[in-house]
Amino acid sequence: MKLTRHTADLRLAEPLRISRSVMTRRDAVWISVEHGGLRGWGEAVSSDYLGLPTARIHRHLESVRAATERFPDPETAWAETGAGHPAWHGLPPGVLAAIETAVLDLVGKRAGEPAHRLLGTPAAPAAATTRTIGITGPVPAAAQAARLAVSGFTALKVKAGSPDPAEDLARVAAVRTGAPGASLLLDPNGAWTERQALDLLPRFAELGVTAVEQPIAPGRPDALARVAGNSPVPVIADEDAVSYEDAVALAGRVHGVNVKLAKCGGVRAALRIHEALRGSGTELMLGCLTASSLGIAPAVHLADRARWVDLDGHLLLADDPWTGIGGTDGTVRAANRAGLGVRPADGETGR
Repeated sequence: MKLTRHTADLRLAEPLRISRSVMTRRDAVWISVEHGGLRGWGEAVSSDYLGLPTARIHRHLESVRAATERFPDPETAWAETGAGHPAWHGLPPGVLAAIETAVLDLVGKRAGEPAHRLLGTPAAPAAATTRTIGITGPVPAAAQAARLAVSGFTALKVKAGSPDPAEDLARVAAVRTGAPGASLLLDPNGAWTERQALDLLPRFAELGVTAVEQPIAPGRPDALARVAGNSPVPVIADEDAVSYEDAVALAGRVHGVNVKLAKCGGVRAALRIHEALRGSGTELMLGCLTASSLGIAPAVHLADRARWVDLDGHLLLADDPWTGIGGTDGTVRAANRAGLGVRPADGETGR
């Protein structure tokens, strides 16, 4: 197989403010693996929080390029990415996930099968996804919520973690007014203390919040478990649930685990987590980073496994360079086309 890469600029339609940062853009590194005249595609996005700048992504891809080209066929590469081949040792999860995705796309195209069938799901998954509303004032939050509800969104994720919790309460109340029928997920991105979480969550529950994601700072799983045990709404671990080992340690102690392929290392790592959580009382959430449809697509092919689906990263972009998973009406859908089923938005076949 031949591996090539290309950097693209992903710009958000509007700045996204969360408790720890404001995002306006990020780089996407598109990975192509080619064999027998077919190409498979994957995407790794830069992330300061995950310690994955663009230059580091390229360094790691260059380090495995020669090894990738020694694989005799894509099916061998697919088997080896899951088996922990030495060629992939030491790769950041986001880079490994992108390589695995590209190989999955290529294997699917060679077999004439969509990715979800290769992963064990006969019918193409479709799921209602949340849509994120960042930290902003009540008036714009209400207006955005109303627009999204009209578009078809039945679930919204509201960012929290303002220095004054009253601002967060006002934002959630405004979103509830703008979209009275929507299910609300709250995400402070670890901004609260344990005491704050225990004090604030009942107040948010009264406003209609149905679940909260990572209410306290990561690194104290016992404290997160205590919050979960005393919360009136389900508590979902995110920043505390990076790896398979993290998820297993939290099984039965929180209500949910947010699995992002760029955190855990790809679709098969996500499937391992899903299997490990089975019967524990902890359910799966599928999340994402801000990325194009190419970067979000592999998680969409797993959407039938999740209780909560938060796959809206492509919907935050001013111009998504890829297409094929929908979402603008509140529902993401895996395509029945071979591989990932995504295509360049501009129609160029070179991708």
